[in-house]
Amino acid sequence: MKVFGITGWSGSGKTTLIKSLIPEIKARGFSVSTIKHAHHTFDVDKPGKDSYEHRRAGACEVLISSSKRWVLMHENNNENEPSLGELLEKLRSNDLVLVEGFKNEPYPKLEVFRGSLGKPPLWSTDDTVIAVASDTKPLTLKKDFHFLSDIFRISDFILRQAVSVTDLSGPSR
Repeated sequence: MKVFGITGWSGSGKTTLIKSLIPEIKARGFSVSTIKHAHHTFDVDKPGKDSYEHRRAGACEVLISSSKRWVLMHENNNENEPSLGELLEKLRSNDLVLVEGFKNEPYPKLEVFRGSLGKPPLWSTDDTVIAVASDTKPLTLKKDFHFLSDIFRISDFILRQAVSVTDLSGPSR
């Protein structure tokens, strides 16, 4: 299983890019999973649903299953947030895991950069950002560049640059 990251500021288009990459990479015969990091409290369940009530009552984990899918929700409570490596261990083996977020983890990333956001580029200070995708090429860029619209070329790049999960090393978040 290999891993590659898509990073960038909020509103830059990371999720839009990932939504375009998944079908392109799958069409090439690869299985793809994703991991998304959230910086805030989030809920995937709705108040009033049995699974929500089980979790609210104090269950550490709630597994919901049907013939179409299953989901495991785990409450961290006072535990540390798991590292990317710990989360990758929870996935079944796939060919590629696209990661959105986990900026401080040591794996290769492509930054979705939009100068119009007025935010500084991550690529200028983060050596794990090995390429940039944007709608316009930054003048001072000294990394691989891809236009956001070139999904085929970005997919090629990711498939060449993704690293094996077993090769990940370094400190966690």
